[in-house]
Amino acid sequence: MPALTAATPSISEDEYLAGEAVSEVKHEFIGGQVYAMTGASDRHGLIANALAFALTPAVRRKQCQLFIADMKLRLEIGDETVFYYPDLLVSCNAKDREKFFRSAPCLIIEILSESTARIDRREKLLAYQTIPSLQSYLLVEQERRHVELYRRATGWQAERYNDGVLPMECLDTSLSLDDIYADVA
Repeated sequence: MPALTAATPSISEDEYLAGEAVSEVKHEFIGGQVYAMTGASDRHGLIANALAFALTPAVRRKQCQLFIADMKLRLEIGDETVFYYPDLLVSCNAKDREKFFRSAPCLIIEILSESTARIDRREKLLAYQTIPSLQSYLLVEQERRHVELYRRATGWQAERYNDGVLPMECLDTSLSLDDIYADVA
């Protein structure tokens, strides 16, 4: 007997946003489809906190906004609307102040896990490059001391670091790997 297939019904952007407002589970939204997100490890949380702690002085000095994990990023890719939840997002655009999402970040950081690394390195890298305001996309490994920095200024070529400091251009500052990994062995 052949397998039964049914198309998953699409939902609208408004339905997605209304559902997220009351949901206990976060979902990403891609072209009318929703995808549940999994929880994070302790290392993930420690790295995210260390990043926020290290970046906050520059964020405040530049009058930007920094969000960890709970602010959605809205993208238009072709004729599809996409919402992601980056691990960290910095927006310095005073007009980018929707209540539940941002659309014009200058910096996005994703902390890699085994289940997300492929999507973060491919799908999201390509999607994020379409954001005119984005200057840097940083991928941070959890299990080893290693980061990949993609910058508009260098044509989105991967810059790999195991030590040293990274330029955070939209914040006119730098970020050291010692600060990123300060709380993990």
